[in-house]
Amino acid sequence: MPMILFASVVRVRDGLPLSASTDFYHTQEFLGCRRRLKILALRLAQYPGRGSAESPDFNIHFSSSGNVACMAICSHQCPAAMAFCFLDSLWWEFTASYDTTCIGLASRPYAFLEFDKIIQRMKWHFNHANSSQMKSSLEKIQEELEFHPPAILSLEDTDIANGVMNGHTPVYSEPMPNFRMEPVTALGILSLVLNIMCAALNLIRGVHLAEHSLQVTQEELGNILAFLIPFVACLVQCHLYLFYSPARTLKVVLMLVFICLGNVYLHGLRNLWQILFHVGVALLSSHQILTRQLQEKRSDCGV
Repeated sequence: MPMILFASVVRVRDGLPLSASTDFYHTQEFLGCRRRLKILALRLAQYPGRGSAESPDFNIHFSSSGNVACMAICSHQCPAAMAFCFLDSLWWEFTASYDTTCIGLASRPYAFLEFDKIIQRMKWHFNHANSSQMKSSLEKIQEELEFHPPAILSLEDTDIANGVMNGHTPVYSEPMPNFRMEPVTALGILSLVLNIMCAALNLIRGVHLAEHSLQVTQEELGNILAFLIPFVACLVQCHLYLFYSPARTLKVVLMLVFICLGNVYLHGLRNLWQILFHVGVALLSSHQILTRQLQEKRSDCGV
């Protein structure tokens, strides 16, 4: 019997299955473990990034980061280091194939069922690869597990199958994963400086206009908001460039729209060159945000 029997990719926030491997096992014990895996998937947001659920017949291992988690049903003979190495590799493959916006907008189960081919290929590789081929990767994972042990759950003891543990659901606190972005470029620094300058100009003009309006008419209120909303949008653009955020593409588009609409509204208070400058800076910042990606993983875990 292979060591890795089943694998699935789920969305952390609601446990929605995104993709899964094809089942070739139909024993009552395996099907029961599948049902427990589905119930555990609904509670992944309450657990640390790595964990294992023990059962009499199989082990369930899971590894989550951001809004994506990978889960596997393994035999008792499968070492934990190999299981988590497989899950980490699967996570990287999936997040490299689909962006966070597509994952977040998925509304039906198994929306990325075509990813099953990659899961099957990786399962075959880990089930048939020699231990010497993955020695360095397994040693690295083993060191991580010793330094940060995964949460050990007993499905029977914690009564996860019924969703109750002494009247409440267990909650494990762990800081969110720290995503490492690619290094900041010179053009990125320039976009930050220009964005901060545009934010400052919008704030100064908006506050000045509010201070000198004794009775704020509807038109003046619109002008004030047209200054302050792009001010906030510029700051959000700076944050999106410096730090990783889910659904970055959607947020970038929204901030760009807010800045463009605000400057078009201010056509009477700004000349054409000023409007083009603010929109140009917003476009440059948007491009820099979208081109700065997460750093590639250092180890491919033998795949």
